Amino acid sequence: MTTRTTSFELSQDSPRPANRKAIAAICLGNALEFYDFLVYSMLATLMARLFFPFGDHPLIPLLLSLAVFGTGFVMRPLGALVIGLYADRAGRRSAMRLTLWLMAIGSLLFAVAPTYAQAGLLGPAVVILARLLQGFALGGQIGTSTTMLMEYADKDTRGYYCSWQVFSQSLGIFIGGLLVTALSNLLTPEAMDSWGWRLIFAVGILAIPVSEYIRHRLEETQAHRAASAKPRPAEINRLALLLAHPRQLCAGILLVIGATVPVYMIQFYLANHAIGVLGMPLGVGTWAAIVACLPQLLLSAHAGRLSDRIGRRKAIFWPMPILLLAIYPAFLVINQNPDISVLLAVVFLLSIPLTYTIVPNLAILPELFPVEIRASGMSLAYCIGVALFGGFAQFFAAGLVSLTGNPNAPAWYIFGAILLALVGLKLAPETAGRELD
Repeated sequence: MTTRTTSFELSQDSPRPANRKAIAAICLGNALEFYDFLVYSMLATLMARLFFPFGDHPLIPLLLSLAVFGTGFVMRPLGALVIGLYADRAGRRSAMRLTLWLMAIGSLLFAVAPTYAQAGLLGPAVVILARLLQGFALGGQIGTSTTMLMEYADKDTRGYYCSWQVFSQSLGIFIGGLLVTALSNLLTPEAMDSWGWRLIFAVGILAIPVSEYIRHRLEETQAHRAASAKPRPAEINRLALLLAHPRQLCAGILLVIGATVPVYMIQFYLANHAIGVLGMPLGVGTWAAIVACLPQLLLSAHAGRLSDRIGRRKAIFWPMPILLLAIYPAFLVINQNPDISVLLAVVFLLSIPLTYTIVPNLAILPELFPVEIRASGMSLAYCIGVALFGGFAQFFAAGLVSLTGNPNAPAWYIFGAILLALVGLKLAPETAGRELD
């Protein structure tokens, strides 16, 4: 008697051979784009010294440098709308190629930008332009690439395929952190200020050959080809169709808030809190970002498979009580034991339940929308949530500490974000294992 093996069981072992190339290419592109976007934050102090030497107070250059980092988040909703609509009209592959080119051009501008000492205000102007361009590109990238991954999968493996989005984001941050740490230790301060930082940004130009590989070697997704082939009396007004799905947009934005606020707080703010409030050395920030990426690199695929088995809603929900119960004690432990090993252990442990909620969170976002507005719907929901709450998470957290005088107060900001995500989860339908269109 033979045992029948289901297609679901086979697909859980590995994707189809043709799709392995697609996953690898998309992941490499994603990793380079997130590397490009976030490596600036790891060099913010150096960039402040080279490009924004203004004011009498030593904090003014750093604040200006961080403000430029924030401009990338401001541009993301615009990029989400423009590039997302382009992906829904012209195809996921074309939009993915566009975002990679834009991100690479941004990296090139960083690599060749003259410093303030070399060209005065021209240097900061080039840096700001590069940052705006990268924010615009990444705004469209997240929805396009996640939609592309999801549409390569079948109905039983969409969570697993989308998990590679989280893996690749973490890979980009991980590589960026290692490279910044290695060059900072290997080069003299003078060499780092002269050309080392330019080399770090120049790595992002590798996005161009990746984009050309995607253009020439990957097929457009079947879902988009099928939707484009349908006879229609007139061209679809995709913007109007997008606005006709307010429940899905609201659910997506709330879910993103509940995922991105903990990400920025755990992966970035805790380290900055340890540096600014507890007096730990500056390099702690980079090490915390590297350590926080490890659970996502190791567990993202399993989190995706789990969401395919038990459903998106259950998979998003079950880690939330763990985060709610753990986040306040985490701040207490760090504040009472200001030690680097304690900080890294806390960041690593908190990143485990965080991984298990952000993977199905990303998977459900494109599943909320019909194929005609899938990339634009996901992009807009994601980027609005990130721009309003995730990008300003560290600002709000620092403000809570200042207003209350309580170094544990930022935990309440995470509480609020998770509660909003629970509202979004209530609005969202179960999508795992179902045909979408």
